[in-house]
Amino acid sequence: MTGAEEFKPESERVTRTLRDQIIDGTRAPGSKLVEREIAAELNVSRLPVRDALRDLVAEGLVTPRPRTWAVVREFSPSDIADLVDVRSALEVLGFRLAAQRRTRAGLARLRADLDAELAAAARGDGPAARRAAADFHETVTELADNVLLSELNSTLSSRMRWLLGQHDAFAAVAEEHEELYRCIEARDVERVEKLALRHLETSRSEATAHQFRTAPETEAESGTGSGSGSGSG
Repeated sequence: MTGAEEFKPESERVTRTLRDQIIDGTRAPGSKLVEREIAAELNVSRLPVRDALRDLVAEGLVTPRPRTWAVVREFSPSDIADLVDVRSALEVLGFRLAAQRRTRAGLARLRADLDAELAAAARGDGPAARRAAADFHETVTELADNVLLSELNSTLSSRMRWLLGQHDAFAAVAEEHEELYRCIEARDVERVEKLALRHLETSRSEATAHQFRTAPETEAESGTGSGSGSGSG
């Protein structure tokens, strides 16, 4: 790897750090994102922080506020319902195409994501299990080998990763991913569609339960009693 390939803008590192913290729930919904505080925390100037916040607003994870601060987006029940609707349309197509077009190399990547998820679930590592689960879904999109689908997924990636983190049933979700993997491996298009629909329903109910479990803490922190969604990863 050359020096040019190794170099990455400081704002990219800041964006990645803040994105992971928001998706993992380290930075709670509604919490302030103040340029000078983040700059001091990450040991950078305020300019890359400003650029990172702008990028995260575009990704749908941050809500801008006047001057030099913003807040972590609070996803409302309506926001979540919209995300679930869009995910439902894209994912069934993605799983079907993946089963039709998967390659040996693609299967190996998908297996690696699944193994990482299973291992994290087994040791009770929620953030790692959620990240691996989201990786699994993104790899399925890669296996689908559809340029337009990949473009749409890229546009929605951060919000979808947030949505995919709204669950606590790590073992159950990993087991459903195992079933989906076996269908893709066997090129069983009919069954993978049925399992994808069932998996979407599991995710929908888990997201609702997760939001209910985390809402009281969010309300207590905000002091408003009207907190909406929580991004616990």
